[in-house]
Amino acid sequence: MSEAVKFGWLSPVIGNKWSDFKPIVMFQEQHILPTALQHFDSLWIADHFYGFDSPTDPFMEAWTMLTWLAAKFPNVLLCHHVLGQGYRNPALTAKMAATLQVLSGNRFMLGIGAGWREDEYQAYGYDFPRPAERFAQLEELIYICRKMWTEDSPSFTGKHFSIDKAAAPPRPTVVPPVCIGAYGEQIGLPMVGRLADVWNSSLQGNEERWLRKRDIMRTAAEKAGRDPQSIEISLTIERSLPTNDSESQQFVEDLMHLRELDACHFVMDFGHPKSTEPVIRFVEQVMQPINGK
Repeated sequence: MSEAVKFGWLSPVIGNKWSDFKPIVMFQEQHILPTALQHFDSLWIADHFYGFDSPTDPFMEAWTMLTWLAAKFPNVLLCHHVLGQGYRNPALTAKMAATLQVLSGNRFMLGIGAGWREDEYQAYGYDFPRPAERFAQLEELIYICRKMWTEDSPSFTGKHFSIDKAAAPPRPTVVPPVCIGAYGEQIGLPMVGRLADVWNSSLQGNEERWLRKRDIMRTAAEKAGRDPQSIEISLTIERSLPTNDSESQQFVEDLMHLRELDACHFVMDFGHPKSTEPVIRFVEQVMQPINGK
C-alpha cells in the first residue's frame, strides 16, 4: 500500500458520431496528450481493425499508432489494451516488441490476450478456434517472445507454433513486462497466475465477482511457485472526467477503495474530453491526493 498508484491514459483510436467520425486519438495527440502525459505514467492503445457501431467507423491500427505516439511522447510506459494474439504471428510479435522496446528506451510493455472478436477474425481471414485453443496459442506466444528477447538463437516447438533459431537482434536490454488481459476463471486467470507480470481487467460492474477472479489468479500463482503479490494488478476504469470538487472527491474515494483491494495501476478511459481543464482537475484533485502530493 505504500507504493505510489500508477495512472494510465487509454486514448481511443476509434472514430464515432461523438468525434465526427475522426479517430479520437488524433485529436488527443494534438490537444490533450501533450498536457495529460506530463502527469500520467502510461499510455494504452486498443487493438482492433474497425469500429463497433459500424464497420466503416475508423479504427487506427494498434502497433502503428502506439509507435507513432512513442516517438511523440518520450516519457511514458507504452502498452496495448490488449493485442489479440491471433492477429499476428508470434515471432513477428516478439520482433516488433523488441524493436519498440529498443526504440523507446525500454518503455514498452506487451499487453496481450487470447482475442475475442470473432467477426473481426473472420473478416481478415484469421482462424478463430475455441477459447481453450486460443489461450494455448497465447501461452506458446509468451514463451516464444521471452525466448526471442533473451536468446541469440532461440528455438521452440509447441503444439501450435514453432521457431527455429529465430534471432531478433537487437535484443532489448530490458525484457518487456507481459500484461495479460483475461477474465475467464477456468483458463485465462490461471494463465495470468503462471505467466503474467501484470494482470489487466475491469470490474464489469461486480466487485464481488472481480475479487473472486483476483483470488483465482493469485492461487494459480502460488501453485506455480510464484509470489502472488509480484503480479501487478491493473484495472481499466471507463468514466468521465470530474467536472467539480464533489465529483473529484468521489473519484478519490472510489479509487482508494480499489487500491485497498490491491489494484495499483488504473487505466483511465475518459472518452473524448474536448479540453485540458478537466484533465488538470483530475490531476490536481484526484491523482495528487491519492499519491499524497
